Amino acid sequence: MPTALRRRGITLGALALTGALALTACGSSDSDSDGGDRTDAAATHTVKTAMGDVSVPVTPKRVVVLDTGELDSALTLGVQPVGATHSATEDGFPAYLPAEKTKKLTEVGEIANPNMETVASLKPDLILTSKVRDGDRYEQLSAIAPTVMTESTGTAWKENFQVHAEALGKQAEAKKVVAAYDAHVAEVTAAIGGKEKAAATDVNFVRFVEGADIRIYGKQNYIGSILADLGMGRPAITDKAKDGFSYDVSPENIDLADADVVFTSTYGDPDKAGTTRTMKSGLWKGLTASKNDKVFKVDDRLWIAGIGYTAADRILDEFRTKLSG
Repeated sequence: MPTALRRRGITLGALALTGALALTACGSSDSDSDGGDRTDAAATHTVKTAMGDVSVPVTPKRVVVLDTGELDSALTLGVQPVGATHSATEDGFPAYLPAEKTKKLTEVGEIANPNMETVASLKPDLILTSKVRDGDRYEQLSAIAPTVMTESTGTAWKENFQVHAEALGKQAEAKKVVAAYDAHVAEVTAAIGGKEKAAATDVNFVRFVEGADIRIYGKQNYIGSILADLGMGRPAITDKAKDGFSYDVSPENIDLADADVVFTSTYGDPDKAGTTRTMKSGLWKGLTASKNDKVFKVDDRLWIAGIGYTAADRILDEFRTKLSG
């Protein structure tokens, strides 16, 4: 069976004939594409992905990432991507990531809608994304560079990180990241009163979404997995979440979000998402968390969209600050 790397060479030749990648000829000074380390460029290994086995460079030099989880993974592992997608509702990249790293990135379109010509112009030797985001673009992407796709995003973030680490040749670094995270979880659990207190404290996460119902997050998602790592209690409503992801309600049923502690974020405009109106309502003010001053507004791009270990460490730090003492 032909390798993905061989398919890449064949298809890129065809694309060059059509001129689709003509813009890559201008302004490139990349030594890796001409006269770089030929030995590294030729060495490959096979990564198991959602789309089958893919041959990737042992040491990729020019990585493009097409979602925030992949961006978080790369930077966490010490890899500087050359390009990345951004959120459909905001330009730029998440503020929780190091600015000195993100300012070096070329924007390649929106998440789940990358600009293929811009991606190709960066001459990547590896593309990281997921089937849920870009599965219908797999052939196009793999024609540009070996493309490693995980099945989905969110709750599988830890498994995805291991795939990213393997594709980037950073398995040793990944082990250190995971060990540090586990230690961080233990520290935060102790700081908020220990395992028993954590288990006795019910926590809800409520996300206001422009153009959609309010989401009470269940257990099968990124933030749910972090709460589980901390051993936090979760209200019964979370067991009713569709596919474990979220239980969606209107502002008139926001009392169903009752919990000891409520974290909340907004995707989009707060007025259009109903954040402002709902949080001024009597039902919201009647929540146990509201009455006890335990409602905390947090950054949506960190707590919901971060989907990686660097984001998780920031979340743990915020969690400790808000709930300890």
